[in-house]
Amino acid sequence: MSEKRKNIVVIGGGSGSSVALRGLKSYDTNLTAIVTMFDSGGSTGILREEFGYPPLGDIRQCLVALSDSDNQQIVALNSVLGFRFDAGSSLRGHSVGNLVLAALTTVYSGVQGAIDELSKVMQLQGQVVPVTLEEAHLCARLVNGEIIRTESAIDLRGANGPGISDLFLSDNVKANKRALDAIKNADAILLGPGDLYTSIIPNLLVNEISDAIRDTKSPIIYACNLMTKLGETAGYGASTFASEIVRYIGGRKLDYLLVNRPNFTSQVLDVYAAEDAQPVKLNNGDAEHFAQEIIVSDFAFIDGLTVRHDSEQLASIVMEAIQRPVAISQSVGLD
Repeated sequence: MSEKRKNIVVIGGGSGSSVALRGLKSYDTNLTAIVTMFDSGGSTGILREEFGYPPLGDIRQCLVALSDSDNQQIVALNSVLGFRFDAGSSLRGHSVGNLVLAALTTVYSGVQGAIDELSKVMQLQGQVVPVTLEEAHLCARLVNGEIIRTESAIDLRGANGPGISDLFLSDNVKANKRALDAIKNADAILLGPGDLYTSIIPNLLVNEISDAIRDTKSPIIYACNLMTKLGETAGYGASTFASEIVRYIGGRKLDYLLVNRPNFTSQVLDVYAAEDAQPVKLNNGDAEHFAQEIIVSDFAFIDGLTVRHDSEQLASIVMEAIQRPVAISQSVGLD
Protein backbone atom coordinates (compact mmCIF):
# COMPACT_ATOMS: atom_id res chain seq x y z
CA MET A 1 0.00 0.00 0.00
CA SER A 2 1.39 3.39 -0.97
CA GLU A 3 2.05 5.96 1.74
CA LYS A 4 -0.60 8.63 2.24
CA ARG A 5 0.26 11.97 0.67
CA LYS A 6 1.29 14.55 3.25
CA ASN A 7 -0.96 17.55 3.79
CA ILE A 8 1.29 20.59 4.11
CA VAL A 9 -0.03 24.02 5.03
CA VAL A 10 2.06 27.12 4.26
CA ILE A 11 1.00 30.24 6.17
CA GLY A 12 2.18 33.72 5.27
CA GLY A 13 1.87 36.35 2.58
CA GLY A 14 2.74 36.59 -1.10
CA SER A 15 6.40 36.60 -2.07
CA GLY A 16 7.68 34.57 0.88
CA SER A 17 5.00 31.89 0.69
CA SER A 18 5.37 31.65 -3.08
CA VAL A 19 9.05 30.75 -2.64
CA ALA A 20 8.12 27.86 -0.33
CA LEU A 21 5.26 26.73 -2.56
CA ARG A 22 7.40 26.58 -5.71
CA GLY A 23 9.77 24.18 -3.98
CA LEU A 24 7.18 22.05 -2.19
CA LYS A 25 4.98 21.47 -5.24
CA SER A 26 7.69 19.27 -6.75
CA TYR A 27 6.94 16.72 -4.02
CA ASP A 28 3.92 14.40 -3.89
CA THR A 29 1.96 16.43 -1.33
CA ASN A 30 -1.37 18.16 -0.84
CA LEU A 31 -0.50 21.84 -0.51
CA THR A 32 -2.59 24.62 1.01
CA ALA A 33 -1.44 28.23 1.08
CA ILE A 34 -3.21 30.24 3.79
CA VAL A 35 -2.79 33.89 2.88
CA THR A 36 -3.02 37.06 4.96
CA MET A 37 -5.92 39.35 4.00
CA PHE A 38 -4.77 42.58 5.61
CA ASP A 39 -2.45 44.03 2.94
CA SER A 40 -3.16 47.66 2.03
CA GLY A 41 -0.31 48.79 -0.21
CA GLY A 42 0.21 49.29 -3.94
CA SER A 43 -2.35 48.01 -6.43
CA THR A 44 -4.08 45.99 -3.71
CA GLY A 45 -4.49 49.07 -1.55
CA ILE A 46 -6.00 51.10 -4.39
CA LEU A 47 -8.53 48.39 -5.26
CA ARG A 48 -9.36 47.96 -1.60
CA GLU A 49 -9.83 51.69 -0.93
CA GLU A 50 -11.60 52.64 -4.15
CA PHE A 51 -13.83 49.61 -4.78
CA GLY A 52 -13.91 47.68 -1.51
CA TYR A 53 -12.21 44.60 -2.91
CA PRO A 54 -10.31 42.35 -0.48
CA PRO A 55 -6.50 42.31 -0.70
CA LEU A 56 -5.63 40.40 -3.88
CA GLY A 57 -1.87 40.75 -4.46
CA ASP A 58 -0.69 38.00 -2.12
CA ILE A 59 -3.38 35.67 -3.44
CA ARG A 60 -2.19 36.26 -7.01
CA GLN A 61 1.42 35.47 -6.14
CA CYS A 62 0.49 32.19 -4.45
CA LEU A 63 -1.76 31.17 -7.35
CA VAL A 64 1.11 31.69 -9.78
CA ALA A 65 3.50 29.75 -7.53
CA LEU A 66 1.14 26.74 -7.38
CA SER A 67 0.23 26.75 -11.07
CA ASP A 68 1.40 24.11 -13.53
CA SER A 69 4.86 25.39 -14.49
CA ASP A 70 5.30 22.57 -17.05
CA ASN A 71 2.38 23.78 -19.14
CA GLN A 72 3.60 26.46 -21.55
CA GLN A 73 0.13 27.95 -21.90
CA ILE A 74 -0.06 28.39 -18.12
CA VAL A 75 3.44 29.88 -18.08
CA ALA A 76 2.32 32.40 -20.72
CA LEU A 77 -0.81 33.17 -18.69
CA ASN A 78 1.31 33.75 -15.57
CA SER A 79 3.43 36.23 -17.51
CA VAL A 80 0.29 38.16 -18.43
CA LEU A 81 -1.09 38.04 -14.88
CA GLY A 82 2.19 39.41 -13.58
CA PHE A 83 2.24 42.35 -16.00
CA ARG A 84 2.01 45.67 -14.16
CA PHE A 85 0.86 48.94 -15.75
CA ASP A 86 2.89 52.07 -15.26
CA ALA A 87 2.23 53.77 -11.94
CA GLY A 88 1.79 57.12 -13.69
CA SER A 89 -0.86 55.82 -16.09
CA SER A 90 -4.64 55.86 -15.59
CA LEU A 91 -4.31 52.23 -14.42
CA ARG A 92 -2.09 53.42 -11.55
CA GLY A 93 0.35 50.52 -11.36
CA HIS A 94 -2.26 47.76 -11.20
CA SER A 95 -1.18 44.25 -12.13
CA VAL A 96 -3.31 42.38 -14.65
CA GLY A 97 -3.68 39.54 -12.15
CA ASN A 98 -5.16 41.82 -9.51
CA LEU A 99 -7.64 43.23 -12.01
CA VAL A 100 -8.66 39.75 -13.17
CA LEU A 101 -9.18 38.63 -9.56
CA ALA A 102 -11.17 41.79 -8.85
CA ALA A 103 -13.48 41.10 -11.80
CA LEU A 104 -13.89 37.44 -10.83
CA THR A 105 -14.67 38.44 -7.24
CA THR A 106 -17.63 40.43 -8.54
CA VAL A 107 -18.76 37.77 -11.01
CA TYR A 108 -18.56 34.93 -8.48
CA SER A 109 -19.81 36.96 -5.50
CA GLY A 110 -16.73 36.62 -3.35
CA VAL A 111 -12.98 36.17 -3.33
CA GLN A 112 -13.03 32.43 -2.61
CA GLY A 113 -15.20 31.83 -5.70
CA ALA A 114 -12.80 33.97 -7.72
CA ILE A 115 -9.82 31.95 -6.49
CA ASP A 116 -11.56 28.65 -7.24
CA GLU A 117 -12.37 29.64 -10.82
CA LEU A 118 -8.91 30.99 -11.58
CA SER A 119 -7.38 27.90 -9.94
CA LYS A 120 -9.14 25.69 -12.49
CA VAL A 121 -7.76 27.72 -15.39
CA MET A 122 -4.24 27.74 -13.91
CA GLN A 123 -4.37 23.99 -13.12
CA LEU A 124 -3.26 24.55 -9.54
CA GLN A 125 -1.18 21.95 -7.74
CA GLY A 126 -2.78 22.73 -4.40
CA GLN A 127 -5.17 25.36 -3.08
CA VAL A 128 -4.99 29.01 -2.05
CA VAL A 129 -7.14 29.97 0.92
CA PRO A 130 -7.67 33.45 2.43
CA VAL A 131 -7.21 33.38 6.20
CA THR A 132 -10.52 35.21 6.54
CA LEU A 133 -13.27 36.37 4.21
CA GLU A 134 -14.06 39.38 6.41
CA GLU A 135 -12.70 42.92 6.43
CA ALA A 136 -10.10 44.29 8.85
CA HIS A 137 -6.94 46.38 8.89
CA LEU A 138 -3.63 45.49 10.50
CA CYS A 139 -2.59 47.78 13.35
CA ALA A 140 0.62 48.04 15.37
CA ARG A 141 1.13 49.41 18.86
CA LEU A 142 4.61 50.86 19.25
CA VAL A 143 6.66 50.63 22.43
CA ASN A 144 5.74 54.24 23.27
CA GLY A 145 2.00 53.49 22.98
CA GLU A 146 1.52 55.10 19.56
CA ILE A 147 -0.84 53.23 17.20
CA ILE A 148 0.01 52.74 13.51
CA ARG A 149 -2.97 51.73 11.35
CA THR A 150 -2.89 49.78 8.07
CA GLU A 151 -0.32 47.30 6.84
CA SER A 152 1.23 49.73 4.35
CA ALA A 153 1.83 52.34 7.08
CA ILE A 154 3.57 49.70 9.21
CA ASP A 155 5.58 48.38 6.28
CA LEU A 156 6.74 51.76 5.01
CA ARG A 157 7.52 53.54 8.27
CA GLY A 158 11.21 52.72 8.00
CA ALA A 159 13.24 54.18 10.87
CA ASN A 160 10.44 56.54 11.90
CA GLY A 161 9.86 56.20 15.62
CA PRO A 162 10.25 53.38 18.15
CA GLY A 163 9.87 49.66 17.63
CA ILE A 164 6.75 47.49 17.54
CA SER A 165 5.28 46.28 20.83
CA ASP A 166 2.38 44.23 19.48
CA LEU A 167 -0.03 43.79 16.57
CA PHE A 168 -3.81 43.67 16.48
CA LEU A 169 -6.65 43.85 13.98
CA SER A 170 -9.00 46.82 13.66
CA ASP A 171 -11.99 44.44 13.81
CA ASN A 172 -12.63 40.93 15.05
CA VAL A 173 -12.88 38.56 12.09
CA LYS A 174 -13.84 34.93 11.76
CA ALA A 175 -11.47 32.43 10.24
CA ASN A 176 -12.19 31.06 6.79
CA LYS A 177 -13.52 27.54 7.43
CA ARG A 178 -11.32 26.18 4.63
CA ALA A 179 -8.27 27.54 6.45
CA LEU A 180 -9.31 25.90 9.71
CA ASP A 181 -10.01 22.59 7.99
CA ALA A 182 -6.60 22.68 6.31
CA ILE A 183 -4.81 23.28 9.62
CA LYS A 184 -6.77 20.56 11.40
CA ASN A 185 -5.93 18.04 8.64
CA ALA A 186 -2.31 19.13 8.22
CA ASP A 187 0.61 16.73 8.56
CA ALA A 188 2.89 19.76 8.88
CA ILE A 189 2.51 23.53 9.09
CA LEU A 190 5.15 25.87 7.65
CA LEU A 191 5.12 29.44 8.90
CA GLY A 192 6.99 31.70 6.51
CA PRO A 193 9.20 32.69 4.99
CA GLY A 194 8.03 36.30 4.91
CA ASP A 195 8.03 39.56 6.84
CA LEU A 196 7.41 38.77 10.50
CA TYR A 197 5.01 41.60 11.30
CA THR A 198 3.22 42.14 7.98
CA SER A 199 3.05 38.66 6.39
CA ILE A 200 3.17 35.91 9.01
CA ILE A 201 1.85 37.21 12.34
CA PRO A 202 -1.23 38.91 10.76
CA ASN A 203 -2.60 35.42 10.05
CA LEU A 204 -2.14 34.53 13.71
CA LEU A 205 -4.26 37.50 14.82
CA VAL A 206 -7.34 35.56 13.67
CA ASN A 207 -8.04 33.85 16.99
CA GLU A 208 -9.40 30.58 15.59
CA ILE A 209 -6.31 30.23 13.40
CA SER A 210 -3.78 30.73 16.22
CA ASP A 211 -5.81 28.41 18.47
CA ALA A 212 -5.85 25.68 15.80
CA ILE A 213 -2.09 25.98 15.31
CA ARG A 214 -1.48 25.93 19.05
CA ASP A 215 -3.55 22.77 19.46
CA THR A 216 -2.23 20.79 16.49
CA LYS A 217 -0.35 17.55 17.08
CA SER A 218 1.49 18.01 13.78
CA PRO A 219 4.92 19.65 13.55
CA ILE A 220 5.10 23.43 13.30
CA ILE A 221 8.05 24.63 11.23
CA TYR A 222 9.13 28.28 11.15
CA ALA A 223 11.41 29.52 8.36
CA CYS A 224 13.17 32.45 9.98
CA ASN A 225 13.95 35.58 8.00
CA LEU A 226 17.31 35.88 6.29
CA MET A 227 17.71 39.60 6.98
CA THR A 228 16.43 42.06 9.54
CA LYS A 229 14.14 44.91 8.45
CA LEU A 230 14.45 48.54 9.42
CA GLY A 231 11.60 49.79 11.60
CA GLU A 232 10.31 46.29 12.31
CA THR A 233 12.96 43.73 13.22
CA ALA A 234 16.17 45.77 13.48
CA GLY A 235 18.59 44.06 15.83
CA TYR A 236 16.57 40.83 16.03
CA GLY A 237 18.34 37.51 16.26
CA ALA A 238 16.71 34.20 15.39
CA SER A 239 15.51 33.72 18.97
CA THR A 240 13.59 37.02 18.90
CA PHE A 241 11.88 36.08 15.63
CA ALA A 242 10.97 32.68 17.09
CA SER A 243 9.77 34.17 20.38
CA GLU A 244 7.37 36.48 18.55
CA ILE A 245 5.87 33.56 16.60
CA VAL A 246 5.52 31.57 19.82
CA ARG A 247 3.85 34.55 21.53
CA TYR A 248 1.15 34.77 18.86
CA ILE A 249 0.40 31.03 18.89
CA GLY A 250 -0.30 31.04 22.59
CA GLY A 251 3.09 29.89 23.83
CA ARG A 252 3.18 26.64 21.86
CA LYS A 253 6.82 25.72 21.26
CA LEU A 254 7.92 25.37 17.64
CA ASP A 255 8.94 21.91 16.50
CA TYR A 256 11.53 23.17 14.03
CA LEU A 257 13.21 26.54 13.64
CA LEU A 258 14.99 26.93 10.29
CA VAL A 259 17.87 29.41 10.40
CA ASN A 260 20.16 30.41 7.57
CA ARG A 261 23.91 30.03 7.87
CA PRO A 262 25.05 33.55 6.83
CA ASN A 263 27.63 33.41 4.08
CA PHE A 264 27.16 36.59 2.08
CA THR A 265 29.63 38.54 -0.01
CA SER A 266 30.70 42.00 1.07
CA GLN A 267 28.78 43.46 -1.90
CA VAL A 268 25.52 41.89 -0.69
CA LEU A 269 26.15 42.97 2.90
CA ASP A 270 26.87 46.53 1.75
CA VAL A 271 23.56 46.71 -0.15
CA TYR A 272 21.61 45.66 2.93
CA ALA A 273 23.72 47.76 5.30
CA ALA A 274 22.64 50.80 3.27
CA GLU A 275 19.08 49.93 4.36
CA ASP A 276 20.22 49.28 7.96
CA ALA A 277 19.53 45.57 7.48
CA GLN A 278 21.81 42.76 8.65
CA PRO A 279 21.82 38.96 8.42
CA VAL A 280 19.70 37.22 11.04
CA LYS A 281 22.01 35.19 13.25
CA LEU A 282 21.41 32.34 15.65
CA ASN A 283 21.71 33.51 19.26
CA ASN A 284 23.65 30.86 21.13
CA GLY A 285 21.35 29.04 23.52
CA ASP A 286 18.42 31.47 23.40
CA ALA A 287 16.52 29.97 20.46
CA GLU A 288 16.34 26.55 22.11
CA HIS A 289 13.79 28.00 24.52
CA PHE A 290 11.35 28.46 21.63
CA ALA A 291 11.98 25.42 19.41
CA GLN A 292 12.37 21.69 19.93
CA GLU A 293 14.98 21.51 17.18
CA ILE A 294 16.99 24.15 15.35
CA ILE A 295 18.11 23.40 11.80
CA VAL A 296 20.90 25.62 10.48
CA SER A 297 21.56 25.31 6.75
CA ASP A 298 22.34 27.30 3.62
CA PHE A 299 18.81 28.52 2.91
CA ALA A 300 19.76 31.65 0.96
CA PHE A 301 19.66 32.20 -2.78
CA ILE A 302 21.33 35.34 -4.13
CA ASP A 303 19.37 36.91 -6.98
CA GLY A 304 21.74 39.60 -8.20
CA LEU A 305 22.35 41.37 -4.90
CA THR A 306 18.98 40.43 -3.42
CA VAL A 307 18.77 37.71 -0.79
CA ARG A 308 15.89 35.24 -0.99
CA HIS A 309 15.15 31.79 0.38
CA ASP A 310 16.20 28.96 -1.93
CA SER A 311 12.96 27.19 -2.91
CA GLU A 312 14.51 23.76 -3.42
CA GLN A 313 16.67 23.78 -0.31
CA LEU A 314 13.81 25.03 1.87
CA ALA A 315 11.44 22.38 0.53
CA SER A 316 14.04 19.64 0.97
CA ILE A 317 14.62 20.52 4.63
CA VAL A 318 10.87 20.81 5.30
CA MET A 319 10.19 17.39 3.77
CA GLU A 320 13.08 15.86 5.71
CA ALA A 321 11.86 17.41 8.96
CA ILE A 322 8.30 16.09 8.71
CA GLN A 323 9.56 12.53 8.31
CA ARG A 324 11.12 12.65 11.77
CA PRO A 325 9.26 11.65 14.96
CA VAL A 326 7.58 14.68 16.52
CA ALA A 327 8.48 15.50 20.11
CA ILE A 328 5.62 16.15 22.52
CA SER A 329 4.73 19.83 22.16
CA GLN A 330 5.41 22.13 25.08
CA SER A 331 4.23 25.54 26.13
CA VAL A 332 6.73 28.31 26.62
CA GLY A 333 6.29 30.62 29.57
CA LEU A 334 6.26 34.16 28.19
CA ASP A 335 6.28 37.26 30.35
